[in-house]
Amino acid sequence: MADVELDIPSHKFPRHVAIIMDGNGRWAVKRGLERVRGHQQGARQVRDLVTECSRLRREHGGPDYLTLYSFSLENWKRPPAEVGFLMQMYIDYLQQERSTMMENNIRFKQIGRLENLPEPVLEEMDRTLQETAKNDGLVLTLALNYGSRAEIVDAVRVIAEKVKSGEMDARDVNEKTISDHL
Repeated sequence: MADVELDIPSHKFPRHVAIIMDGNGRWAVKRGLERVRGHQQGARQVRDLVTECSRLRREHGGPDYLTLYSFSLENWKRPPAEVGFLMQMYIDYLQQERSTMMENNIRFKQIGRLENLPEPVLEEMDRTLQETAKNDGLVLTLALNYGSRAEIVDAVRVIAEKVKSGEMDARDVNEKTISDHL
């Protein structure tokens, strides 16, 4: 990828690229493979994607942020063996790619709910967060255990508590209020 010469002004690059990593299992099944082989293939593509986004930021001014949506709350409904495989894959990926993140000045972040994530996953995320905290290049955000409905419910609960405590008037709740609490 790095050999391609771009003639794109920096203001034309998106500041934030977000990718929903979906369909890897279906890709594998369509080819007569186990679903986990699709997840492995998708993970192999992530390294190239991340390093290329980092290079584009360094050399061409963008993007600043890359978010990978990879495990939603609904994914817990998958067979336990597949969920276990995915959790181990996150651990392995973080261990293997921390040095690449450091070499490319990538800052790692995590979004989503931490509850229900296995302790070894949380430990590797925390190590990666700490090691890359001072990097000021591309911000790589991994979305794990996330869900838009859950996020909306969380925001509404916080707003309801503010209304209940008198910190906010219910008549002042609007789209911006909800957006600010997401």
